[in-house]
Amino acid sequence: MLSSSRGFSWLVPAIALACAIICGTAARAEGPSFDCRKASLPAEKAICADPQLSAIDALVAKAFTGFEPAFGGDKRKIARALIADRNACGQDAACIVSAQNNALQTYGNAPSWVQDYNIALIGKKALDIAARHSGSPDQPLPSSIGQCAFTHITALTTRLGDDPLETASPEAGSLARFSNDGAGVSYEREPGLASSKVGDPVVMCLISIPRDCPEGDDRGRVYYGVDLTLKGTWALPDSQHMCGGA
Repeated sequence: MLSSSRGFSWLVPAIALACAIICGTAARAEGPSFDCRKASLPAEKAICADPQLSAIDALVAKAFTGFEPAFGGDKRKIARALIADRNACGQDAACIVSAQNNALQTYGNAPSWVQDYNIALIGKKALDIAARHSGSPDQPLPSSIGQCAFTHITALTTRLGDDPLETASPEAGSLARFSNDGAGVSYEREPGLASSKVGDPVVMCLISIPRDCPEGDDRGRVYYGVDLTLKGTWALPDSQHMCGGA
């Protein structure tokens, strides 16, 4: 997963670069996977009105054709859940791109530039929320893709929770826990977490919900996080293993 300990100034050039790449793709795309003349939902209208979102939607439809569920699930049921995630976003572009990137990852074909665009947009959204609601009390862990919430870091340790992250060796991995019961786990030393401190305020945004999973196994939700004090950022799953893992 993408992570960074840099300041927030990276977001503007990152968005510009991602847009430059995806706009070129959008110009070559035929449009979204559905007839815009029949678009009725806010998310559908937002996709039709935006060449970048239209291009990504076309990629999702193409990726679905070669998709085979990993755990014997119903292919179309999984697709319906992913479309529902997208439609629940309304006109929120950052949310739509997160949902569509999640679909591309599920289908096994998520181009790196779509992932970069996802991180750039959700990062900007997190900062906008922080600027508008500075000092807000802790909020519940986000449960829908694109949803963001304020929280605080309560623990920073190695992946297995044995030692403080600050003094641990890089191969020991990383584990962050938050006051809203959220978590972020990595097998590597995450720079954005390593630069953070217990007690720091954070904005967390849910950017991925696994949909191709065994029944009852929902591990591996991915959250984007921004440390509002020390400027670190990260995008990490909430468990050591994705759904269906050990």
